Amino acid sequence: MTNNPFEKESLIFIDFDRTLCYYDKTMGRAEILGQPIPEMANRVKKWIAQGKEVVIFTARVHPINKRHKELGEKISNWCLEHLGKKLEVTCMKHPNMDFLIDDKAISILPNTGKVGSVIDIDEI
Repeated sequence: MTNNPFEKESLIFIDFDRTLCYYDKTMGRAEILGQPIPEMANRVKKWIAQGKEVVIFTARVHPINKRHKELGEKISNWCLEHLGKKLEVTCMKHPNMDFLIDDKAISILPNTGKVGSVIDIDEI
């Protein structure tokens, strides 16, 4: 058994800003982390309790940001504080990603270019 979530067969990726935590442009600097959005934070806690692998997906840790490693650790610690577990933080998709939950994403049916159906997030 591995502790590396990226070696798991099933991953749920969740966007950080405006999906898992509050953020708006008036907050300014990337170092400022918002408060959890209760409805989403409770879902993530439920998934963690069910043993599902959840990964934080955020542009904040893109290597173009000189402080990306520091911000990744800060976000992971935010997860420990608000979700009860340190989660992996990345800016890259992964082949084992089952879902990407993001305020900016639009679902597309595979290999069709057609807009997909809405998934009941509570059934994941």
